[in-house]
Amino acid sequence: MGRLSCIKRLPRFALRRGVSDAFLRPLLRTAFLLLRRRRRLSTAESTHPPRRGRFRRDPVSDESKLVSLARQRGAAAARAVFDGMPRRDDAVVYAAMVGIHLRDRDLPRAEALYRAAPPDCRGIHLDTVMLDGYVKAGQVDRARRLFDGMAVKNVVAWTCMVSGYCRAGHVEEARRLFDLMPYRNVFSWTTMVQGYAHNGMLREAREMFNKMPERNVVAWTVMVKAYVDNGCIQEALELFNRMPQMNSYSWNAMATGLMSAGKVDDAVQLFDKMPHKNVVSWTIMVTGLAQNGFVSRAREFFDRMPKKDIPAWNSMITAYTNDGQVNDAQRLFDLMPSKNLVTWNIIIDGYSMNNLKDKALRLFLLMLRSAVSPDSTTLISILVVSESTMEVRQIHGLSTKLGYQSETNLGNTLVTMYSRSGDLSSAWLAFRRLNEKDAITWTSMIQALANHGCTPCALQGFAQMIRRGYKPSSTTFTAVLSACNHVGLVEKGRKIFKSIRHVYGLEPTIEHYSCLVDLLGRAGYVREAKEVVDGMQRDMCDEAILGTLLGACMTHNEVEVARAVGEDLVKIDPSGSGGYTLLANVFASGGMWNEVASVWKIMKGSKVKKTPGFSQIEVNARNHVFYSRDQMHSQRTEIYEMLNSRLVPQMKGSSSLGTDSTDQNDSLYDLESSPKGYQYNPDIHPLASMERSNAKVFENRSSSMLTSGLQKLQAWRDKVAWKFKTSL
Repeated sequence: MGRLSCIKRLPRFALRRGVSDAFLRPLLRTAFLLLRRRRRLSTAESTHPPRRGRFRRDPVSDESKLVSLARQRGAAAARAVFDGMPRRDDAVVYAAMVGIHLRDRDLPRAEALYRAAPPDCRGIHLDTVMLDGYVKAGQVDRARRLFDGMAVKNVVAWTCMVSGYCRAGHVEEARRLFDLMPYRNVFSWTTMVQGYAHNGMLREAREMFNKMPERNVVAWTVMVKAYVDNGCIQEALELFNRMPQMNSYSWNAMATGLMSAGKVDDAVQLFDKMPHKNVVSWTIMVTGLAQNGFVSRAREFFDRMPKKDIPAWNSMITAYTNDGQVNDAQRLFDLMPSKNLVTWNIIIDGYSMNNLKDKALRLFLLMLRSAVSPDSTTLISILVVSESTMEVRQIHGLSTKLGYQSETNLGNTLVTMYSRSGDLSSAWLAFRRLNEKDAITWTSMIQALANHGCTPCALQGFAQMIRRGYKPSSTTFTAVLSACNHVGLVEKGRKIFKSIRHVYGLEPTIEHYSCLVDLLGRAGYVREAKEVVDGMQRDMCDEAILGTLLGACMTHNEVEVARAVGEDLVKIDPSGSGGYTLLANVFASGGMWNEVASVWKIMKGSKVKKTPGFSQIEVNARNHVFYSRDQMHSQRTEIYEMLNSRLVPQMKGSSSLGTDSTDQNDSLYDLESSPKGYQYNPDIHPLASMERSNAKVFENRSSSMLTSGLQKLQAWRDKVAWKFKTSL
């Protein structure tokens, strides 16, 4: 019966007529032995049933199935199969499922499954997997509690705990734990070296590296990369040349360092010496050449690549977009065999950076029709080119539909763009709906409130930001000082400016000085503003801030201060006419006509050319440009004749023109002589006359409307302030 049952299990071709015994005999012998072994195993299993914790199935096979299923269909599918297993009391299977949850960044599920593991599954393997999960999640305190409770600790557990302290920045505690290790391998030493390097302690990292009893290629590469990341290219190159053995990571790390240091030729020479160039090596060269301004050479390397993956294509497209060559980037984008989310974000952001709104929106619509779904980065690129409140709301609604309403970066952009479009209420709602706010979120809201004139709300928001533990940035102080400047809160502005350095340890920027100088100048503290400017670093003081101070001198008739500021302004920008004009106007407003003539003489002697104003109109699809006191226009005679004979009498006869003495004093003084045939008078300058006319009409005929509008505006601001206060 044994041989007959074996014959039945033979392949069909072996039972055909004509097959020799020499061929059948080995097959029959093998089949008989397999059958006998199978019966013996079956008898043993029936006599000795399996104990608890031992399966007849292969646990390693179950682990492989779970890992493979998680990669293909996700952690939820793997967990469903795990829950459906009849007996799950194997440590390998439990550790595999916990690891799947950890790789899916689902720490709560992994922790719950770990705690629910039966006692037979607890051990060094499962504990180490959970320990590594805590470390990678940044939960170093939980990791230490688990580590202290482990009955058995191997070198992997010790090294994992050392790595956790290094990741958290607790290098001293990591070193104490490292010194307590009963046994250290090369990986333990390398982890400590990398921990020092990651926290900027390069000298300690090199000392630890020199103490290593043995070094493999990974340890050498870690030290080389530490030098590269800290900008010590020469030390990295010396250590690289001493390496007894190099792998592709070593070569790539050194090439990256040379490119980041701007040593393009040395990087190319190193690349040519590489024994084995992978796709990462080629991509490093393409990216490095583009970042150093050699986009054409980057394209040459890209074309020479034997194999191109998606990151390589993305690097070349990024090079084109950063260089402003969006057409070449688009052509490369169209040639890509397959595109991922990063590819779409690069090309859309490239159009946004180059202010090509229509093309960015067109690509965004194509992306929505493709198989790739946009993320928060994509929506931010579209938001920054939105111009109206309606467009911002459409992107806001799409982000809610896609589930990105809790993204902090996207929420910050929404606050900013709503504010720029004039919708402060929607900006406030976007701010409130953010679950997690950071310093940028608060700064964006403070800036929005300051830009819309809600200074009390902006200052209250700044106080709440400090109270909740957020550290203000330089941009935050610019927003707060701007808010103080809007309503003239001089004392508050002084205190905030002083706190930048003395309380928060930041150095004031040119924006901070500009806000303070403008604030003091508007309030009449011109001499104090001059002291602030004199206290600035000389390389920080520019013509913009001096022009602001000079304008304040003119407003408050501070002639002596204006003289000193004007001299400084002329020294900084001797070729510009703005400083001369402002200084001459200050002198003229004080009746110092000799000084006016001196300034005009200096301008003529230094050959400074004043940029003339001009007007432009379109008639019959043709542009016509008229410059102030234009003597080069082909129709200048007809222009001045019409101006003198028709327009000037009409302007003089207009009832809305102001011709009293106060209006004459308000006009600016011009230093240039009038052209022949046109008697220029500041009182009848078209722009000045129109400005005064509009002011008088608005004052005489619409005072009641203005009062009503201001009352409504104040009521709305009070309402916003109350909402802001109650919500906080």
